[in-house]
Amino acid sequence: MPLIPEEPQIHESAQGPRATPASGRTAPTPRPVPGPRPAAPSRPGRPGPLRPAPPVQRTPHEVAAKPAPSGPAAGAAAPATPQIQLIPASVEGALDAAEEAVDLLLDSGRAPGDVLVITTGEQHPWAAHELSFGESSYWAQHDAGDDVFYTDAAIAARAASRPVVVVAVNGGPEAAAVSALSLAHSRAGALLIVCGDPQRINSVLGAGV
Repeated sequence: MPLIPEEPQIHESAQGPRATPASGRTAPTPRPVPGPRPAAPSRPGRPGPLRPAPPVQRTPHEVAAKPAPSGPAAGAAAPATPQIQLIPASVEGALDAAEEAVDLLLDSGRAPGDVLVITTGEQHPWAAHELSFGESSYWAQHDAGDDVFYTDAAIAARAASRPVVVVAVNGGPEAAAVSALSLAHSRAGALLIVCGDPQRINSVLGAGV
């Protein structure tokens, strides 16, 4: 039930003497006009009026911490360029130099699956042996990524990127060296090691590899 405000208690002295009508009856005391009633409490099961939530005030720090938009509009990050290391070696010794480079990488803590070795001339004995069982089995080992993978320039395009790529310039035509170095540069994530004749390698690298 809505509450009715109580009538104020007005003293006689404040009102002054009451006028007596001609009929002999005392005139009723005028009642003050009640003010606005307080809002009735909401009934169970019927929520009161909902007030809109105040707008959220973001501090400059919070606005700055908001992540930047992604997608084509944000621009793509530039790909990292691998570091290039040259190990001088003759054509005959390029493969041995590559093997030594792989051993040093593994000894320094590199995982075997981080390393890809590409030859420009004669195939590495491991690659020749594994290919004798068929290309499916050979590339399955590459896809597993559990060990160092050896391939040659003729089929290296099938190989995926790895953190370290080692190239043994151990012969083959000039086009094979250019192709192998260009491919190795695109496949190396952090480090590209090239083993071979420095003059020949620099001429290929200077051609825009």
